[in-house]
Amino acid sequence: MTEDLELMRRLFRDHPTCRVATVRPHGGPHIASRWFVWMPDALYVTTRIGDTTWEALEHGGRISLLIDRGRGWNDLSGVRIEGVAELLPAEHPDLRQPMSAWHEKYRTLFAGDGFERFTAAIPKLGFLRVVPAVVDAWDHG
Repeated sequence: MTEDLELMRRLFRDHPTCRVATVRPHGGPHIASRWFVWMPDALYVTTRIGDTTWEALEHGGRISLLIDRGRGWNDLSGVRIEGVAELLPAEHPDLRQPMSAWHEKYRTLFAGDGFERFTAAIPKLGFLRVVPAVVDAWDHG
């Protein structure tokens, strides 16, 4: 990983969500907010298997991710990542470390009955493994 990419990873890995942009099979755009972990090898984004994001990626795999922060013009900064998503079911053996990091990142949201509510809403969890091919960053500050 280049130094610039590692810096972007450190700056934005703890942000709670990213926006995922895909192209639907009929050519229309689709964008959705998703949870993610940014590991040294790739970004791992969670989505429900069979949802619009998953289905769009089954037909091409091209994806753009946006992680940004700030409210006022001078506070805005972000990173945009392009790549090809590899679709992995949660049971995939390559997901041990990313899944552990994902659980750690979102563990407070699973407190109490949070995990039960999550699994009821998302019965088939999938991960999108995205190795960054293009990374653009900006900072208006």
